[in-house]
Amino acid sequence: MNSLILSYITFVYFGAFFFYLLMMVMGKEVFGKIATTICVIGLAGHIFAIVLRWIQSYRLGIGHAPFSNLYESLIFFSLTLILLYLVVEWRTKNRTLGAFITPLASLAMAYASFSPNISSRIQPLVPALKSNWLITHVITCFFGYAALGLSFGLSIMYLLKRLDHDDKAGIFLRLIPGKAILDDLNYQMVVIGFLMLTLGIITGSVWAHSAWGSYWSWDPKETWSLITWLIYAAVLHSRLVRGWRGRKIAILCIVGFACVLFTYFGVNYLAGLHSYAKS
Repeated sequence: MNSLILSYITFVYFGAFFFYLLMMVMGKEVFGKIATTICVIGLAGHIFAIVLRWIQSYRLGIGHAPFSNLYESLIFFSLTLILLYLVVEWRTKNRTLGAFITPLASLAMAYASFSPNISSRIQPLVPALKSNWLITHVITCFFGYAALGLSFGLSIMYLLKRLDHDDKAGIFLRLIPGKAILDDLNYQMVVIGFLMLTLGIITGSVWAHSAWGSYWSWDPKETWSLITWLIYAAVLHSRLVRGWRGRKIAILCIVGFACVLFTYFGVNYLAGLHSYAKS
């Protein structure tokens, strides 16, 4: 039942993207309001389905938080992405970022729900995952990923906004906030993402010590998490110390998010301590 609801949420988020896109192309705020309403409804259904899956796992005698494999992590990543986006939309009173974030959430949900290589069955935890650190580690990491996903969307928006040189630019570009606003908001998302990613690495190290007897094993996921952390550390260093802003920071953030995606997806299929995540 929960898997069926979550598969429908894929189309809900795609519907939100469609209306955000209409708002950007046609310049009518009513489409943005419809898109936001759809997002809120989708998020409510999303949370309900995850809670239902959690309850169902206990009824099956397995009893664990729904964060244990690639399917469940994709579902949770999509939830954090939409949740954090709606908070940003509420704080900034601007909906244009939704046209760049809802496709990410919809694609994550679609890949989880319809990929033949991913099972949606509730499965028992492997021994390494039977820890109280599971919830803390996953929540910190994925809220970090979500913030960095928003940074990616803001970076794309910044690079597009650079094309808005004169009055001949279309409504799409004119609706995007000014470059200074995008740059500052991007910086805020990177700070949040970097802090949460740092907490995720710390909690993961403590968990690794209790599970495998070592704080750091240079496992592929650990190594790429460190690479990703270093890239975003370089973003913050470049802005605060070197004074970089604008295009350079946007490009660095796009590179950083590419590393996030590889850390998340790519290394799951490499031999290592985290290879169970692909199941």
